[in-house]
Amino acid sequence: MTTEFPAFGLADPLLRVLGQEGYETPTPIQSQIIPALMEGRDVLGIAQTGTGKTAAFVLPLLHHLYEERKKPTPKGATVLILAPTRELAKQVAGNVETYGRQMRLRTALVVGGLRYGPQTKKLSGGVDLLIATPGRLEDLISMKAVSLDATRYLVLDEADQMLDLGFAPVIARLSDLIPRPRQTALLSATMEKKVRRLALQFLENPVEVSIGEAAKPVDRITQSVVHVAPTDKRNALLALLAREETGRVIIFARTKFGAEKLALFLTKNDVKADAIHGNKNQRQRERALDRFRDGKTPVLVATDVAARGIDVPAVSHVINFELPEVPEAYVHRIGRTGRAGKSGIAISFCGPGERALLRDIEKLTDRKVPIETIEGITAPDMTGPDEGERPKRGRRPARKIGQRPARNPRAKFDRKPNPKPNSKPRQNRDNAETAAEKPAGKPARPQREKAAPERPVRKKAKASAKGRASTGKGQSAERPRKEAGQPTRKPSNTGRGDGPGKSPNKNSKKSFAKPAAKGPGKPPGKSRAGGQGGGKSGGQAPGQNKGPNRSGGKPSAPRARPQNRRRGSSQ
Repeated sequence: MTTEFPAFGLADPLLRVLGQEGYETPTPIQSQIIPALMEGRDVLGIAQTGTGKTAAFVLPLLHHLYEERKKPTPKGATVLILAPTRELAKQVAGNVETYGRQMRLRTALVVGGLRYGPQTKKLSGGVDLLIATPGRLEDLISMKAVSLDATRYLVLDEADQMLDLGFAPVIARLSDLIPRPRQTALLSATMEKKVRRLALQFLENPVEVSIGEAAKPVDRITQSVVHVAPTDKRNALLALLAREETGRVIIFARTKFGAEKLALFLTKNDVKADAIHGNKNQRQRERALDRFRDGKTPVLVATDVAARGIDVPAVSHVINFELPEVPEAYVHRIGRTGRAGKSGIAISFCGPGERALLRDIEKLTDRKVPIETIEGITAPDMTGPDEGERPKRGRRPARKIGQRPARNPRAKFDRKPNPKPNSKPRQNRDNAETAAEKPAGKPARPQREKAAPERPVRKKAKASAKGRASTGKGQSAERPRKEAGQPTRKPSNTGRGDGPGKSPNKNSKKSFAKPAAKGPGKPPGKSRAGGQGGGKSGGQAPGQNKGPNRSGGKPSAPRARPQNRRRGSSQ
């Protein structure tokens, strides 16, 4: 094992920077990964949080770029580093800037939450090293703002989360765009067996490096758990912050809404706190992290989205206000303290419904977490059944053919007897018989006799001005209503107005004739009524209407009904 950085054969600018930063002895993970990457081998590295994994892959990559000294292709990137979160990507970019400050390299940070314009402009000329999140990188590739044809080095930081169900398809598509041969490195603090098998698909004859037990946090972190009821967690948090001599404190909540409410609660109780979660945009998250690093805000409330991206060396306490649902997230949460060789304290609140989560954490870390008490906070009863556990269900009983499944267990007992679901009581049943079918205590509703439907009454037509003038009294002469028993008179269909007081029947087709065909040499058409005429009336010449109109006025020529004829129809 190499004990000094000059023994790795790193470039002189890198050694000068390491001396200025005070790095003398490499960590165990650095002693094994740096030589493998310097030889051009693929690497699968698993180590605990805070052991220097970032420097283990950044230093060899900067050395290769310094030795090659090739100008990047337009819209291309020689090295691609993928990170799961914006905070982790920004942390890696900060380390690249620190270690390579004496090298003239072009670097770019591509993450979501920022505008596309500045990012595409920076990528237009090509970069030596590109740090990105998978989603934003795929968007820029679809926009043809960046190309991976010239990429020769690929790094997946926090590989277990990158190859999770949500990231595996994106990583597979991006990996297909990078040509082979290439050098690939996957590093993480935890690595399950199924995720490890999936990671090996991206590597060719890799060197496996595992330092310590991956699921266990570092020994410099003092862990404890406080049994507290959910309603007393806020008071317990205030008492804990007042009791402990804290520097910078990170409090982890399970949801975004819970983190925001907890930060507001602490602010109202004279505790300076900021919240960081997925609903914050990139500028708000950077502002909160900068205030936390500078010490202006000593308390930071965060969700698991920031568990792998907060790299602040002076974090003294990590408080799990709510236990994570995934036990691996517990390792990353408490790994924010005890970094760079310093000690840290991790305290977790556990309610009666979170005991199953605590057991999973203890099983993963293979360590019993000691119990701690807070003065003034009463511990709840933790001996009963877990509130959050679901009861074990046995096998459901077989259902008969044609039997409908019940909506709830009591549905078949509460169902009313009804042999015919669609049957209705007859109308001619007596009220006493209908009342017998209804439950006792409710009076029977008397049945109403259905009244005969009323015939619709037509509105009276308004008389014209001529009709009102002809009556002499200002009233129109209306046809009297027919009384019962009076024979109806068959209307005339001649369309000539022969009878007294008759006018052409508008509802009859025979009272109108087709218009005469136009054109020279064609004889006038014969009307359906039998008469001849070429006028618009179709059956008589103008001025031959002998019958008066309904209002009793002077006879007028009947109006012709427009004919809707189709094109191409014959006369």
